[in-house]
Amino acid sequence: MRATTIAFWGSAGLLVYTQAGYGVLLAGIDALRTRRGPGLRAGATGQPPAGAPEQPPPGPERLPSVTVIVPAYAEEQVIGRRVANLRELDYPAARLEVIVACDGSPDATAQRAREAGADAVLELPRGGKIRAQDAGVRQARGEIVAFSDANAQWEPDALRALVRPFEDPRVGYVCGEVRFFDNDDTNQEGLYWRYEMWLRALESRLRSVTGGNGAIYATRRESYIEVDPIMGHDLSFPFNMVKRGWRAVYAPDALSIEKMVPSIEGEFARKRRMMSHGWPIVVRGGLLSPRGYDPLYALMIVSHRALRYASPLLHAVALGTSLALALERGGGLYRAAAAAQLALLAAALLAPRVRARPLLIARYYVLTTVSLAAGLWDWLTEGTDAGWEPAAGTR
Repeated sequence: MRATTIAFWGSAGLLVYTQAGYGVLLAGIDALRTRRGPGLRAGATGQPPAGAPEQPPPGPERLPSVTVIVPAYAEEQVIGRRVANLRELDYPAARLEVIVACDGSPDATAQRAREAGADAVLELPRGGKIRAQDAGVRQARGEIVAFSDANAQWEPDALRALVRPFEDPRVGYVCGEVRFFDNDDTNQEGLYWRYEMWLRALESRLRSVTGGNGAIYATRRESYIEVDPIMGHDLSFPFNMVKRGWRAVYAPDALSIEKMVPSIEGEFARKRRMMSHGWPIVVRGGLLSPRGYDPLYALMIVSHRALRYASPLLHAVALGTSLALALERGGGLYRAAAAAQLALLAAALLAPRVRARPLLIARYYVLTTVSLAAGLWDWLTEGTDAGWEPAAGTR
């Protein structure tokens, strides 16, 4: 078989696998293990990592003390509402501490946070979100440290649901669920996010999640890791927890609500910025190093992370080889494949003029795929700044 044919089928097969086949595979493994019994789930040893403190027996009356840390930069419009929302949670006030870590905010964020009743407001020099979170953890008194975006709103029982998995002494990290509400603009993120949450639930049940989110997550104090300030927690924490012997799990009942970026173009910019922080984790942050992974979790990392991030390259190879093979005699199948890919691109280009849902989905898919490559380009050519700005239209 010629190299061009191998390249086409290899790239096309990997795209189908990472976008759809991976979920089917996880669902099949989950169904098989369910039939065999719960004792075979999660691949855990039953023991916490070496050095972890002894945990008291879980019970309905014992709730851990929790410090919720909200990193904030230029959030004077929303920080008061965020602190008030945390104060209204269905959680004992005596066991809840709220810290707002202001990352060199140029506005009245710190003042608004104090007025809203934060237990501590840290006014820090500009150093980026990660360093603001690190400072908050060093100040925290809680057994569990939880984190939230300044524009998030947690459901009343979200914190109870978020800390519940820590009754298992093997669990070092828990992320909740984010639900986005939109403003009737073009962004199709909600469709993708529902699929992503389904994958995350399967990964959590079978082993550990491969990614989290910044709106609602928590770690034990002793499992918290200080990472490079350009490497966000969403991607760096789950696999590092696994490498250290902890489980990283998903709590779907721990619900946070956030406003969606209004437009697909805004979502492209957001994901481009996120991937400029994500690629350093992939390339030099240890995500691709198999040390500390068992075979199933290694498969998850390759399938959900490495291949997903390689999808711009896979699409380019599939399109180029299908066009080359379409010119040959008997190339009807390849002509159809090339036509389908060109139609996807044409639909993405047409979407701003004709706001039909299928066209908007095509544009969302194309631009979010391109954002992966654009983030890599930004990191390689300009580096990544540890600082961050609130995403436009989300406040």
